[in-house]
Amino acid sequence: MDHAVTSGRGYAGIGSRDTPPEITRTMAVIARRLAALGWTVRHGGARGADQAFHRGALDAGGDIELYLPWPDYERDRLAELAAAADDPDGLILTQDRPSAHAYEIAARFHPRWDRLATPTQALLARDAHQVLGRDLMTPAGMVICWTSDGSLDGSTRTSGGTGQTLRIAAHYDVAVFNLARADHHARVTERIAA
Repeated sequence: MDHAVTSGRGYAGIGSRDTPPEITRTMAVIARRLAALGWTVRHGGARGADQAFHRGALDAGGDIELYLPWPDYERDRLAELAAAADDPDGLILTQDRPSAHAYEIAARFHPRWDRLATPTQALLARDAHQVLGRDLMTPAGMVICWTSDGSLDGSTRTSGGTGQTLRIAAHYDVAVFNLARADHHARVTERIAA
């Protein structure tokens, strides 16, 4: 399916904690540009990709929806990013734990949900909010991510924790742009980060 990059909605800016530095720099540029176009970034606060999108949106004074698995998750690092922002005028909506309904959604998309530890379930439940918003009824306009396998639907184990978000996005027909794919990287950087 060919999805156009459009403006005016929320997007999930996510990916592996092990996203390469050159890609996290690109993610920050993308987030700055999308913030300037009126997009709101949604993410889960993790180191690597999530925090790169956070930093870029903060730098541009953009709006952020931050969905945490628990209240003090990455608190110090996120506070450092806010303090370092050149123009921290954007709105940061923080939900400090997933809703009960987010847990229900997450359980449907994880093949071994009952075997997961409680903290892991919280991490994966917040992914439902990243794709579907605070109310779990407002799908993101797109997902921009990086996974080592270039997955678009989270069907492989190598897509890691990001795979949960990709499975939810695929189910709700949300466009995914994975920067590990050369064609996606070129498309996003040409249209957004230029």
